[in-house]
Amino acid sequence: MGGHDDNVTKPFLHITASLLDCIIHNTNHKERMEEERDMTQRPWDTCREVPVIEDEQTPWKMIKLLKILSLAIVAVSVFGLALCSKSTFLLLITLSNEGTKVLPDNMKPVALLCIGCALIISSVFLLLKSIWKSCYKTSKPPRKSTIALVLLLEFLAAMGVAILTIVAMPHLDIVTNVTILNGVAILSALLQVITQCSAKERNRFLLPSIFAFVLILLGYALFLYLYITKNTADIKMIIWVGLAVGASFLVSFNWWEGYLRLISKNSSSLFLENFCKDLTKCQNMLNILTSLLRIAVTACVLGAYVPLAKMDWNIVTSIPSRETKIIAIIIGVQLISSALCHWFSLVACKMHALRRCFILPLYLASLAVMVLFVVPVIVYYQEYRTSLNGTAINFTSYCNQVVDGRNQSLNGSVFPQLVLDVTHTLCFLDMSKLADIGLLTGSAVSWWLGLLLATLHLWYLNVDRIQRTQDLFIRRLYEGAFIEQSLLLNTRFDIQSKDRKKKVVDTLMVYLCATMWHETYDEMMNIIISIFRLDKYRPKTDKKNTDFTFETHIYFDDAFNEVKGSRGRHLNEYGQHLVEILTEVYGIFTNIDKKFFHKKLQIPDQKIIRTPYGGRLVVTMPHGNIIVVHFKDKELIRHKKRWSQVMYLYYLLGWKLMNKYYARWQSGENEADLKAEIKKEKHNTYLLALDGDTDFQPAAVMLLIDRLKMYPSVGAACGRIHPTGSGPAVWFQKFEYAVSHWLQKTAEHVIGCVLCSPGCFSLFRAAALMDDNVMKKYSTKSMEASQYIQYDQGEDRWLCTLLLKQGWRVEYNAAADAYTNAPEDFGELYNQRRRWGPSTMANVVDLLGSSSTISKRNRSMSKPYMFYQLFAIASSILAPATICLMVAGSFNFLFNMDASGALVLAVIPPIIFLILCFKLKSDTQIKIAGLLSIMYAFLMLVVTLSIIGSMVKENTILTPSSIFVISISAIYIITAIMHPQESHLIFHGLIYILAIPSAYLLLSIYSLVNMNNVSWGTRETKPAAGAATPEPSTPQTRTQQAKSACQRFFSWAKCCKKSNQRSGDGHHAVSQAVLSPESTQAEQPELLPQNTIVESTSFAEEQQRQAEPVFDFPTQCWVTQLQNVSNSMQLQEDSLDKEEEEFWIDLQKKYLEPLPDDKVRQQKIKNDLRELRNKINFAYFMMNALWLVATFTLQISGTVSITIPILDFNLKPTGKNIQIDPIGFMFILGFATMVGIQFLTMFYHRIYTLIHYVAFLDTEPKEEKNELKEAYLSGKKVDSVSNGDSVIESSSLEDSESDEFDNSDDEDSIYM
Repeated sequence: MGGHDDNVTKPFLHITASLLDCIIHNTNHKERMEEERDMTQRPWDTCREVPVIEDEQTPWKMIKLLKILSLAIVAVSVFGLALCSKSTFLLLITLSNEGTKVLPDNMKPVALLCIGCALIISSVFLLLKSIWKSCYKTSKPPRKSTIALVLLLEFLAAMGVAILTIVAMPHLDIVTNVTILNGVAILSALLQVITQCSAKERNRFLLPSIFAFVLILLGYALFLYLYITKNTADIKMIIWVGLAVGASFLVSFNWWEGYLRLISKNSSSLFLENFCKDLTKCQNMLNILTSLLRIAVTACVLGAYVPLAKMDWNIVTSIPSRETKIIAIIIGVQLISSALCHWFSLVACKMHALRRCFILPLYLASLAVMVLFVVPVIVYYQEYRTSLNGTAINFTSYCNQVVDGRNQSLNGSVFPQLVLDVTHTLCFLDMSKLADIGLLTGSAVSWWLGLLLATLHLWYLNVDRIQRTQDLFIRRLYEGAFIEQSLLLNTRFDIQSKDRKKKVVDTLMVYLCATMWHETYDEMMNIIISIFRLDKYRPKTDKKNTDFTFETHIYFDDAFNEVKGSRGRHLNEYGQHLVEILTEVYGIFTNIDKKFFHKKLQIPDQKIIRTPYGGRLVVTMPHGNIIVVHFKDKELIRHKKRWSQVMYLYYLLGWKLMNKYYARWQSGENEADLKAEIKKEKHNTYLLALDGDTDFQPAAVMLLIDRLKMYPSVGAACGRIHPTGSGPAVWFQKFEYAVSHWLQKTAEHVIGCVLCSPGCFSLFRAAALMDDNVMKKYSTKSMEASQYIQYDQGEDRWLCTLLLKQGWRVEYNAAADAYTNAPEDFGELYNQRRRWGPSTMANVVDLLGSSSTISKRNRSMSKPYMFYQLFAIASSILAPATICLMVAGSFNFLFNMDASGALVLAVIPPIIFLILCFKLKSDTQIKIAGLLSIMYAFLMLVVTLSIIGSMVKENTILTPSSIFVISISAIYIITAIMHPQESHLIFHGLIYILAIPSAYLLLSIYSLVNMNNVSWGTRETKPAAGAATPEPSTPQTRTQQAKSACQRFFSWAKCCKKSNQRSGDGHHAVSQAVLSPESTQAEQPELLPQNTIVESTSFAEEQQRQAEPVFDFPTQCWVTQLQNVSNSMQLQEDSLDKEEEEFWIDLQKKYLEPLPDDKVRQQKIKNDLRELRNKINFAYFMMNALWLVATFTLQISGTVSITIPILDFNLKPTGKNIQIDPIGFMFILGFATMVGIQFLTMFYHRIYTLIHYVAFLDTEPKEEKNELKEAYLSGKKVDSVSNGDSVIESSSLEDSESDEFDNSDDEDSIYM
């Protein structure tokens, strides 16, 4: 008995001793970690290894200089163009004045006709624009009462403009003509008074509006007194003066709409409310009607006045050439300068330079016009007086002798004659009398001050970045007759209270959603630093930043693996690296000051949570924003990128956004109110899709947010993606990405819609993702072979396809830069494009197949744009045949080979490669492709040099090949110059040229032949040798058993304590069993007996040493594994609430259950993919063969060809001709047209990118712009401040609900 008891006691004592050792070990470990966290920085250890966290990519000095130059150019342009517009219009008025000599009296109808053209040109533009937009947008017809009232008001305004400029002003003096146009603000001033009095707040600009009204009335009074008292018997002059005053009052009806909208907001009138709604909903239809009315009224007034004034229209057809030239130049300058002044004024407002580039230049333009006309009159008058050698002469005598006494001849310079004609308009007044000068000056000053006070509110106008035109200006047209007055008075009027309360704006919610898999340490470091950088930029703890708040969610695919000797699954090395990086970056951003001797700031404890899909790590960043890392276990939830996206779509938009409203509805809240709140939150919630290696700056995020915030119909916006890395493969991609963004994406944005918003850096609107047939369909499991290609091989492109089909717009912002690692290996690049190529083709074909439906639903996707995409995909499909023809031409050119032999020789390598691709493994295919790529690169180099030599030898560049090469090179070089920050990429174009056959011939063959391979192809790693087959268990001694039991106990205690604290239903029991697979084994540690009787002590010690790593393994599950990763950041285990846990279980069951290992189905899909591959390859290469044969046949036959003479550098025929087949000519012409469109749209897009970026720089905090590096390094909080030009204000949903899907004034897009 004693021996037996002793045998029982010894194992127990071993277990007890081992248990105490473990307790002491864990206690000491925790104490050491706490001590290290509290430890002061060692004085001898002050050097650090810190990754780059500041922005080193953006050339801030160059950008600041560019901003100054841009603002200066815009300010000068607005001033200069307004000056040109007004001065040329007043010259037309002067030329139509009776008695002027430059244009004889019988030719006055020509000047009047030009005045009419200046009046109606803006209405013509508006008419064409409204008709164009009506074709692509459903516009409801307005009510009859709305039509009647709008047409009445527009009739009065159009009648006033026509009578004032055509009838009255030609009979007034130049000073009055310059200043009376300032008097058109009279009704605006009166309506400002009424609007502000009807408001319930104390208004800041009530007194200025009253004074403006009084001053304008005073100006009219002085004007009437001056002209009527001058000669009371002159009835005609009294009529002209009366018409001028009455017409100028009617002109002020032009800007009724803005004030009427404000009055309706403070009025209980149902008619006004419905009227204003009609104005918004039926804007295009009303614009068409009003434009036609204004054109008709102007034509009627002009047509009626000429006969009444006893003038003959027939003279218009018989004007001498000199007068015709003078009139044409004046009216041409007037029309062009008016349109450009309007556009530059829009640019100034969108650049957030309202004061210095818009208001001030327009104020000064009126004064400058006065100086421009009056000063030459005074100078010529004084010069004439001086020439008389002291003989006294007054102004009246000067008019009689010099001005009116000159002959009609125009043989000399025109300028002196124009000055004398301007002087003639002042001869009615006696400019020698101080009373006349005083009255004239008084009326001019009163009108100008009245205009200034009536527009004083503009100095304090709230303007958003890239403000929409319809929110800046009430009317969509300008008045060429008085350009500066129409621009100033047409600008939005806001009622501003004296206490200047800020408008309550909605705070946007931005979710940063990154997907990770097998990113390297440095790649993960990039994105984590970017996220912490954004945390510093928009701190949640700073209540001043209310524009948006954000959360970061990282979804880590296949994060777990089995570890020998552990009860639970562990994070793999990539997941563990991510936690280490979070700790490191947190420490850097927390202890980022420059003190040498300081106590390290502790990193707060963070949370770690078990979830039904694996695990979760919640990190609160230094400034209050959070990062949530979702570690996915592929045994519990479906893995791969698309399913990670489905996972965060349903979690963030389904659970976090919608669930709370459902709970409120259940509690009895009003359903209509909840629907309005849901719509608003969906509109103001954005998802920023990121890859696991994306590097970005906060400014890039802000620029994308601007696009979605301003334009309600934009469902997604992407930035400029820069590939990083080194080597020839990366150099090729850098130029390829550059050309793709510079030309292709800009063309798509401007004339249509971007087809693919890349998942590495794109912002999506929640309302778009939650729309019908988007998120739900995106969650569809691939069931057919074609779906594996379209759905899983290019998930970001398919998501954009779904958005486009639902009518949402996808945009591109070139200023939002993001950097991502590119494949550096040739094989990895080929595998990546093997996925992208077929997926791109499948999605584009899908869109083209539904072009009729999409064009009706999505007004950005017009029929012409769909034809543009059709030609682009056709060019892509026929690329292999085109490359073969190019290679054949190279052989013909280099070796003077026969055309047939050259084509056969050019086709043989691709055919052999095509056959080998069907027979060999993909790795072998890639090796062969690499070898052929090198051969083709040498050929391309020789051909390029030969073409250059040919141009020099034949002394001509006017051959099709030469023109094509030079044109494409010039386009690329100019495009690179237009992107100064990226202009160095043009040198990578040399690699791109050499790789054209590889990229468009070999890669096309490889991707199509291997399209049945639906694996990811990049970042794939093979399992470690022996990982799948565990080694057999080794015998254990009693001591080892005791120690093992101790370790299991602690593992169970640490990893499963939360599950013991929970008491749930069956769902909980199931979930816990799934969550803690080690718990079941821990409860029965003795089910797997081990050898316990060991005779040899030495053998036992050896076995113990071999088994030591297993039983001494400190972590038994991923929780304890992460808790031991770092001493700096402690991870405290927490738990999900019951409702969220049930949500994850339900989500997994419905959408995200791991796919079953169905061998039969897998074989069927494999066969279907192979069959689909064969069909597509047959069609694809058959089309290339037909194209090749047709083009080659026409080339060698010469029966049907186009003969083009070869010209030398002097454009003289060389006597040689070149034959081009019609098919090839049409293809080259089509390609040239497409590139030309892309080139022109690039210019257009660059201008609006510059506008947006300058506005961003002018509205963001100065600390971020001027001291960017210091701000990042010091960790200062940055307050949002407004610049000196205007106050920043974010637009709310209510401002855009009335025109929710109308981007009609998104000037950086033109819908074809």
